[in-house]
Amino acid sequence: MTSFNLLKWLREERQSRKLILFIVFVALLLDNMLLTVVVPIIPSYLYNLDESADVALRNNTLSQQDAPGSFHSIVSLYDNTVRLSGSNTTARSTELVPPTPATAQQPQNSSDCPQSTSKLLNENVKVGMLFASKATVQLLTNPFIGPLTNRIGYQLPIFIGFCIMFLSTIMFAFSSSYALLFLARSLQGVGSSCSSVAGMGMLASVYTDDEERGHAIGIALGGLALGVLVGPPFGSVMYEFVGKTAPFLILAFLAVFDGGTVAFFFLAPKPSSHQKGTPLLTLMKDPYILIAAGAICFGNMAIAMMEPTLPIWMMETMCARKWQLGVAFLPASISYLIGTNIFGTLAHKMGRWLCALIGMMVVGISVICVPFARDIYGLILPNFGVGFAIGMVDSSMMPIMGYLVDLRHVSVYGSVYAIADVAFCMGFALGPSIGGSVAESIGFPWLMTIIGVVDIFFAPLCLFLRNPPGQEEKIVRFKTHINTVKTNNHTHVHTYGQFRVWKHANSMQKDPGRDANQGS
Repeated sequence: MTSFNLLKWLREERQSRKLILFIVFVALLLDNMLLTVVVPIIPSYLYNLDESADVALRNNTLSQQDAPGSFHSIVSLYDNTVRLSGSNTTARSTELVPPTPATAQQPQNSSDCPQSTSKLLNENVKVGMLFASKATVQLLTNPFIGPLTNRIGYQLPIFIGFCIMFLSTIMFAFSSSYALLFLARSLQGVGSSCSSVAGMGMLASVYTDDEERGHAIGIALGGLALGVLVGPPFGSVMYEFVGKTAPFLILAFLAVFDGGTVAFFFLAPKPSSHQKGTPLLTLMKDPYILIAAGAICFGNMAIAMMEPTLPIWMMETMCARKWQLGVAFLPASISYLIGTNIFGTLAHKMGRWLCALIGMMVVGISVICVPFARDIYGLILPNFGVGFAIGMVDSSMMPIMGYLVDLRHVSVYGSVYAIADVAFCMGFALGPSIGGSVAESIGFPWLMTIIGVVDIFFAPLCLFLRNPPGQEEKIVRFKTHINTVKTNNHTHVHTYGQFRVWKHANSMQKDPGRDANQGS
């Protein structure tokens, strides 16, 4: 009897919207923890790898110069000289000092000021390219994942995404070279594309009311925010006191048991929709979708440029310790979590266009203020502003993407959220790669000034999203006080403010009798 009740409960919960929301929350949490846990680890780890390689090269060079063949040294206690049995040379002991222990052990030294500033600046490009590889691969994968979810559904891509993220995490844990780290980061882009596109599309398909959808996407973005919040400090503390491998093994464990298992056993496959979605190229030509995607791209590009360059700038100017490199992002992560939860609901009431416009302005002003910090405490306020403002932009633009599809196209959401994820990835692909090179060439302060000005100038474009026009054949204006709407198996009704959007599953023809009843 107990097993029967359990199976009945499982069948009921597998169709639960709250369970689907939880699955998407976990997917975004794991993806962004893996995305950000490397932020404080990789710059320091690559610097240590290069230092270790240089020390080993110097030792080998000295060994080849001083010891062409095998020899034994004889120490004279009379005159403090060392005589080599394989040669006739005699040297004072003070002249045969090996490389200093401090130099040889530099990579393991957790003290704070790197001895080679020029080498540290050269790390900007390597770190930037490594961070950008994930977003670049995800950018290339998204156009295929979006239409794929329209055909096969959302459940299988989410499960595949968890599996790929597990493999990528294991590679991060045990990679000891730049090439393997680059491969692991790139592989994560494929898994992230599967989980994020399918997850957001699934939410949009089960939360059909615009206000409910905005609230649900705000909660899901809370998982993204929590991953961004926990990732950098978790990575820096674990790297400082446990080692590089530990944080990635913990994330691999979570990916298997919290992600893949839940997605595989609790999400039942649903029959594919008979409604054909709007082609991806058609959506990409929609100017309103492009404005929303641009806000997502440039808003997130600010924090994407900071991720590889801010830790290196802190090591150069503040002599920051390893754990401080990740903790510096804590204010931005906390404020992003606050912003997405507040404006997930509030943006619908105040106007999502206005929320995004204010958010873009605040992002620009905040990043311009970042280089004025002289210690880690000076980074608290500008980083808090950056995170809070990006939370405003994301929680406004993600729901409006689904709204624009409902208003102007066919309500199938895989492709439009592929575009949203492409915009997100462009920010995180161009940001680190361009940011690393620009920071090396003209400096970190000018880099922050440039991206800040770009965000401020982009903000007024959000005015066009205030009242986007819809397709006439999909919009029917109704009187304000309509309390009941009849539905049947072929017609579904969704509410968007003053609009009722009628979507016919089998045909676009209207039933005159039904329309007459609605008008009366």
